[in-house]
Amino acid sequence: MIEQKYRPLMEVRQLSLHFHQYGKELRKMMTVAITNFDMTIHREEIVAVVGASGSGKSLLANSILGILPKNAELGGKLYFEGEELTIEKQIQLRGKDIFLIPQSINALDPLMKTGKQVELVIKKKDRKNIRKNIFKKLGLPPEIGDLYPFELSGGMARRVLVAMAMASEAKLIIADEPTPGLDIDARNETLALIKHLSDSGKGVMFITHDLNAAHSIADRVAVFYAGQTLEVANAKDFSGTGNSLRHPYSRALWNALPQNNFFPTFEVQKFTEKSPTGCVYRCRCPLSTDLCAQQQPEAKMVDNGMVRCFHA
Repeated sequence: MIEQKYRPLMEVRQLSLHFHQYGKELRKMMTVAITNFDMTIHREEIVAVVGASGSGKSLLANSILGILPKNAELGGKLYFEGEELTIEKQIQLRGKDIFLIPQSINALDPLMKTGKQVELVIKKKDRKNIRKNIFKKLGLPPEIGDLYPFELSGGMARRVLVAMAMASEAKLIIADEPTPGLDIDARNETLALIKHLSDSGKGVMFITHDLNAAHSIADRVAVFYAGQTLEVANAKDFSGTGNSLRHPYSRALWNALPQNNFFPTFEVQKFTEKSPTGCVYRCRCPLSTDLCAQQQPEAKMVDNGMVRCFHA
């Protein structure tokens, strides 16, 4: 576990993301994607961002990288190595100090040999030998560099994406949903590669909806729901019946996993309307009170993380 006394590599404070759109009768609307998101990542640390599909996890990655559409409005503060991450700074660091491992292996250029793609990321002169050494570390045979992406298996192609992240000398790696659709062997191999990046000194943001994958390699887990961090907990807290977890949603996610017998903790309810006030989880929470409907809970710092709940 990383000592928290050291300055964070990446810090996200009260991040919000809105999209301005036009609805029926050309009426201007604002869609809220992320609100009050807080997180820190240190060197040699993996922080997993866990949430259901559609919760806004990938938009978080786009916000940090500065690759949002023109109708997006970003609020809050982003800091990298203690310096505010402005638009100009994002452009400067993107692909250099901050590197994205995309969800799909289709991100590889189909018309360029894989070795060349990795070498393009390397800034030093001895690109070929550096690339070969990285391939060796990742168990990629030298001849892989002479092949095109379509000639590789899915597992090999994913290792090439990781090789690009290693070759970039980036300090922060954002891995966006790297495991969906993989068989168990390919999944475990991908997780081992992500762990290797952290062990080599990089900070890693691991975006996933797979809680099992997250808690198996992460140091801390940020639980994401409806565009908010409800809890940031130590990965070891996801054990047993989840009694060490402080937020009801975190416990519900954990207890719903197969090894926990899909234990139903409460009856699922649907939001009847989108309310600008109150806890975003209140309509599904077994602990919900009138206070939860009236106010949005502030983030409370606990141990190496935080929780956003009146009853924690």
